[in-house]
Amino acid sequence: MVDYLQKILRARVYDVAKETPLEKAKNLSKRFKNDIWIKREDLQPVFSFKLRGAYNRMVKLTKNELRRGVIASSAGNHAQGVALSASHLKCRAVIVMPLTTPSVKVNAVKSLNAEVVLFGETYDEAYQKAIEISEKEGLSFIHPFDDPEVIAGQGTIGIEILRQSEKPPDAIYIAVGGGGLIAGVSSYVKALWPHTEIIGVEPEDAAAMTESLKKGERVELSNVGLFADGVAVNKVGKETFAIARKNIDLMLTVNTDEICAAIKDVFEDTRCILEPAGALAIAGLKADIYKRKLNNKNLVAIACGANMNFERLRFVAERAELGEEKEVMLAVGIAEEAGSLKKLCKTIGKRSLTEFSYRMSHEKIAQIFMGIEVKGINDKERLIDEIRNGGFQCHDLSQDELSKVHLRHMVGGRLPISENIASKNKYKELLYRFEFPERPGALMRFVNSMRPEWTISIFHYRNHGADIGRIVIGVLVQEKNINQWKNFVNEIGYKNWNETNNPSYKLFLGAQLD
Repeated sequence: MVDYLQKILRARVYDVAKETPLEKAKNLSKRFKNDIWIKREDLQPVFSFKLRGAYNRMVKLTKNELRRGVIASSAGNHAQGVALSASHLKCRAVIVMPLTTPSVKVNAVKSLNAEVVLFGETYDEAYQKAIEISEKEGLSFIHPFDDPEVIAGQGTIGIEILRQSEKPPDAIYIAVGGGGLIAGVSSYVKALWPHTEIIGVEPEDAAAMTESLKKGERVELSNVGLFADGVAVNKVGKETFAIARKNIDLMLTVNTDEICAAIKDVFEDTRCILEPAGALAIAGLKADIYKRKLNNKNLVAIACGANMNFERLRFVAERAELGEEKEVMLAVGIAEEAGSLKKLCKTIGKRSLTEFSYRMSHEKIAQIFMGIEVKGINDKERLIDEIRNGGFQCHDLSQDELSKVHLRHMVGGRLPISENIASKNKYKELLYRFEFPERPGALMRFVNSMRPEWTISIFHYRNHGADIGRIVIGVLVQEKNINQWKNFVNEIGYKNWNETNNPSYKLFLGAQLD
C-alpha cells in the first residue's frame, strides 16, 4: 500500500487552492440537536475541491510532459481543476466532458482556456474517449480519482478539518463518486483519529461504492442517475476501492428529494447554493441522524461543490419541501356536488396550500390534486387521517415519481359535456385569473365568498414563493346571473383578468360543443 499519510503531508495544493473554512451550521445544529459543521470546499476558486488533486498530480509532471500537455475526462469539477492548474503551469489542457454536462461547467472550463471535447452520455464514455486522445497525441492523462497523487491532494482537506476542529469529529460525511475524496480524507483522518467514523454518501441511483463494498469487489453499474452529475460514475477506482474497504465505516444512499432538501438547508445557513453532488454529504448526515437517532454529536459534512446549473433551481425548489417532509402531495376525492369544495377547505383548516388543481368531471367523485405544507411525517399522517375522517378519499402521492414530475403539471381536461350545459345551454363556464395577497386565510376567504349557486368547474392554485398568490377559477353561471358574478368579482377586491375568450383555454380546457 502507498504511504498516504506521507503523500498527503507532502502534497502541493496551495499554489492554486486555498484553505477553506469549517463553518458551524447554526440552523441545522439547532434543528437536529447536534453540532453540525460544514467544510466549505464550495469556496475554492473553481467552486469545488477537485482543484487540490488535479494540481498535486500535475505539479509533479516532468517538463517534457508539461510541454506536451494534459488531458482529462470529467463531468465538470475535475475539468475546472485541471484547466486552472494548466493555466497556472502554462501547459495545454484538453478536457473531454459528457454531453450531459451542465452548461455552467462547460463554460467555466472554456473560460480557463482549456479545449473542450463533448462526447458520450456518461463519465465512463468520456473517459474512454480521453484515453484514446491521450494515446494518439501523447498527452498526460490526469485521472479524476484513481491516482495516488490525486487522492493525496484531496487528502489535504482532512488535514484542514483536523486542524480546524476543536475536538475530534464523531463522524465525517463525504460524497462518493469515483472515491478520490473519501479515499484521501479517510487516509489522513484514520491515521490520526481512528475513532472518527468515515461515512460515504451516494445517490440511490448511482451507488457504485455501496454495491462494491457489499460484494467485496468493484461492481460496474449498467445505468447511473445524472441528477447529481458530479458523482455519476459507473465504477469506482481500483485504488480508491482498496482504501475504502479499509477506511469507510458506513455507506448511505439518499434520494433526489433528500438532496434537494439539503441544498435548501445549506442555503438557509450560508446563503450559498450547492450543486446536487455538493450537497450529498449534508443529505447523508441528516439521513443518518434520523436513522441512528444521533444526539449531541460533533458531525462534519464536506460541501464539495457549487457549480449549480441555474435552470435546475426551479426543480430543486419544488422537490426540497418533499425531501424535508414539509409538503405532502395528495389525491383527494370529493363528491361532485355543491358544497363539497367548501367542506374540504374547512377540513384542511388553516394549513397552507402549495398547490390545488381541480376539474369538474362526469363521475360522482371528482379528484383534486393538492400540495399542503406539513411539519414532518407525523403531521402528514395526521392530516391524511383528518381528510379521510371528513369523508373524503385520500391517496398520498409524495413518493410517486410520476406524480411529482408530470401529473402535478397535467391535471385538467375539458369541461364535461352534459345535458344542462350542451343541450339546454342554461349555464356558461366563465374562466378568471385572480391575484391576492399571499397570507393565511386569503384563499379560504375567496372560496367562502362564492355564492352556492355558482358551481366551481376549474380551480388551480400554486404557491410560487412570492407575496402574491395566483388562482385560475372556472365557474358555471346561469346566463341571467352573469352580472351578479361580475359584481362579485368587483366587490371581492382582488386583481383579476377574464380569460373566458383566451385561445389556450378554448384549445385545452373549454367544452367542445357541436
